[in-house]
Amino acid sequence: MPTVSGAAGKRADITLPSGAPSGKFVVSTVSEGTGAVVKKADWVTINYTAKDWTTGKDIPSSYDKGQKPQLYQAGSGQLIPAFDTSVVGRKVGSRVLVVAPPAAAFGSKGSSGLGVGPDDTLVFAVDILNAVPQDATLSGRSTPPPADLPQVKENGKAAATITVPKGATAPKELKSAVLIKGDGPKVTAGQKVVAQYTGALWPTGKKFDSSWDHGGATAFDIGTGNVIKGWDQGLVGQTVGSRVLLVIPPSLGYGDKAQGPIPANSTLVFVIDILQAV
Repeated sequence: MPTVSGAAGKRADITLPSGAPSGKFVVSTVSEGTGAVVKKADWVTINYTAKDWTTGKDIPSSYDKGQKPQLYQAGSGQLIPAFDTSVVGRKVGSRVLVVAPPAAAFGSKGSSGLGVGPDDTLVFAVDILNAVPQDATLSGRSTPPPADLPQVKENGKAAATITVPKGATAPKELKSAVLIKGDGPKVTAGQKVVAQYTGALWPTGKKFDSSWDHGGATAFDIGTGNVIKGWDQGLVGQTVGSRVLLVIPPSLGYGDKAQGPIPANSTLVFVIDILQAV
């Protein structure tokens, strides 16, 4: 078996044995963390070091300059099995050795972009940094929004209730209020954010969408134009662990185009819990 040395949280040293790979998919805990156990469908964040056992060469790793940790939903098939299933049942803070035969890596096609040949066996040292369950919620003292903004009633593990003040005029500019102030790092453009959210229409307060309607926490890129401008502008600079109320005018939402249950020229109200940013 390959061996792994070096401190968890830094690039690992992987030493390959002289023999050929056995063809077995092996997952072994090198050092056990003290955090929560990762469950299927958790949003997990990892760093990893990688080596090609077949060629003996290093392959690109998240610790390389310019690279970032990986955020994905464990056990969902989003990534190769070497990452997808190896973290399930392991504790946050653990370093895990993964020996991935072709079927658990890139198969008979390999990966030209990573320099992995057809039918290569790969070895990974995976550091589990964090895990956010799909039903995660925020805790902390909640501050009501100003009286002229929509009011929010938290409903636990369900969509929030949003009530728009009667007779209030929809703002023409983005409005925001921090209902719970998180003590995590600030969200920066280019990160991937994990959040719970509820969206409602102004002035009715009618819900048109919620993460709770789709199984819970969802992940999205922020500050890159992949979400509406109101989210990009309203969430960048907020801190992880915060609950944020956003009132978004049509110009920063979907404009004069209808979007599913959202009519054209709608002012949107969102309550967003920022659970993680990677």
